[in-house]
Formats: sequence, structure tokens, C-alpha cells
Amino acid sequence: MFKGKTLMITGGTGSFGNAVLRRFLDTDIAEIRIFSRDEKKQDDMRKLYKNDKIKFYIGDVRDISSVKNAMHGVDYIFHAAALKQVPSCEFFPLEAVKTNVLGADNVLTAAIEYGVKKVICLSTDKAAYPINAMGISKAMMEKVFVAKSKTVSPDKTLICGTRYGNVMASRGSVIPLFIDQIKNGESLTVTDPNMTRFLMSLTEAVELVIFAFKNGKAGDIMVQKSASSTIRDLAQAVSELFGSKKEVKIIGTRHGEKVYETLLTKEEYVVAEDMGGFFRVPADKRDLNYDKYFSEGNPKLSKEEEYNSKNTNILNVEQIKAKLLELDYVQEELKNMK
Repeated sequence: MFKGKTLMITGGTGSFGNAVLRRFLDTDIAEIRIFSRDEKKQDDMRKLYKNDKIKFYIGDVRDISSVKNAMHGVDYIFHAAALKQVPSCEFFPLEAVKTNVLGADNVLTAAIEYGVKKVICLSTDKAAYPINAMGISKAMMEKVFVAKSKTVSPDKTLICGTRYGNVMASRGSVIPLFIDQIKNGESLTVTDPNMTRFLMSLTEAVELVIFAFKNGKAGDIMVQKSASSTIRDLAQAVSELFGSKKEVKIIGTRHGEKVYETLLTKEEYVVAEDMGGFFRVPADKRDLNYDKYFSEGNPKLSKEEEYNSKNTNILNVEQIKAKLLELDYVQEELKNMK
């Protein structure tokens, strides 16, 4: 599939980029380009992997010239560069727009110009019915790549995307926070114990992108069916694994948070194709000559079901512990505490 090919990962120094490297370094891929603006993390990766297949490019998706400079000879792109943390995007919403929306457009414009064969754009459940700046900017990113996919033949450049929930133990997520609180002898802080979140490992995130790479059509959004848990049960599972006896403190829902997350909106669920462990949401193929779509309705759009973290398979504490123990990060932290 990637034999002799060059793969570029934007935002490649993040958790996803490292997971892709671990997945592909020992295959027959020719080159993996790590594109990011963080020279320290690039240097850390250079020292960690010591592999000539990895090429590092300093640049910023906000600057199209730096994107183009890294794109000569690229066959495929996984576009992961983004501002992802809800609080920082809330305080600096235009920064989220510059990176998540305009940055994505820069990557896609350059990819089309340089004849990149496939681009997979990574999105988030927060883009479905968004209520915070991060989710809104990611929702716009989805609109950008769907619209851009219509401007180029998929035989030249195929553009599609993925949408997934919380990636367990990724940078800035709650599991590392819980573990740090336990290590510091502190109580675990929980916003709303009944809040639910999808649980996905980094390995599953990479497999979703590969599934989209293999099966996605122009403008598709691919979604993996995922289990979820309540925040209360997740905190209890982490506490039991790490032997914490501290009580859990409930601090209340934070600004910009939802009680549950949605992976497929009602409107998307109506048109989604069930592909077993995945859903495919096809692009809306209408053009601006759409009068008939106003004069003729679609009764299916009255459907009231969506796919969210409270109506999916909700794991109990023992199931969450089993899933946590699959993570290298958790295994490493457990060793360090012995």
C-alpha cells in the first residue's frame, strides 16, 4: 500500500504522528516527512527513532510557502496539524481559525498543486454540533476539505477525512492528568461524573486513518464505532489501577464542555453507510443549482437518532481497566510507580 511511497504528516510531532511512525517505520515505505513548527520535538524524535526514512521539515500550516517547500515528491498526506485544546481555543478563537481552518486550506491547496495522490484530514467529535471554538473551527475544516474535494478529480488528488472521539492518553487529555494527580498524592478532579466520552486508543486512531485511506471516496468523512465511558467510571478505573484511595473531587462542567459528545449528527446518520466497524458519511454532491432541493424535501431528514457517547456501548469499570492496560503509556507509568 505504501511501498516506495512518501508520506507527509502535518503536526507530525504530536501523539498521532508518533503512532504513525511506530506503525510504518518497519514497513517498505520509502519516506515519512514530519512537518511541524516545533524544533524541540523534532529533535527529540530524531534522537529517539534514529531512522533515515524520517525527514524533518520545520514549517507552519499557516504559511503556505513553508507547506509547499515540504511537499515536493509527496505521495500521501495525513493532515493532523491543529490547535486541539478546548480552553486555549476558547480564549484565542482566531488562532484556532488560522491553524484549523486556513491552515487546512493551505495544505489542500498545496497538495492539489503538487499532485499529491491522497490527503486524509483528521477531525474530532467536537465538530458535530459544536459549542466551542475548537469544535467550530474543526467543523469549518471539515466543510473546507469537503468543498475542496469537489474542485479536483479524485484520480489526481483524493481528499477525505476522519472524525474520532477522545484519544486515550494523548497530550493534554484527562488520563495523564489523573495519573499525575495520583503520583502527586492529590485527589482526582472530575467535572461531571455522568459526563460521557468516547474512548479510542492511538492505535485505533491510526487504523481509522488507514481505513479511510483504503476506502474513502472524495469528500467522505469516515467514523469508527467506538465505546465510551462515564468520567466517574474512568476516574475509578485509573484509581484502582494505580492504587489511589483519594476521594474524587467534582469541580463542575468547564466552559465549552458538553455532557456527551456526538460522532454522527442526526442529519449525517440518515445518509451514513454502515461499513461494519465504521460509518461512511458521503459528501453532499449538490452544486449551486440547487433549487430542486428547496422545492422537494426529504422525509428521511426528520429522523431523530444520532450516534453519540451516551447511546453507544458504555464500558463498565473492569472493561475500562482492560482498555487502559492496552496502552503503552499506562503500562510504562505503572512500571515507574513500582
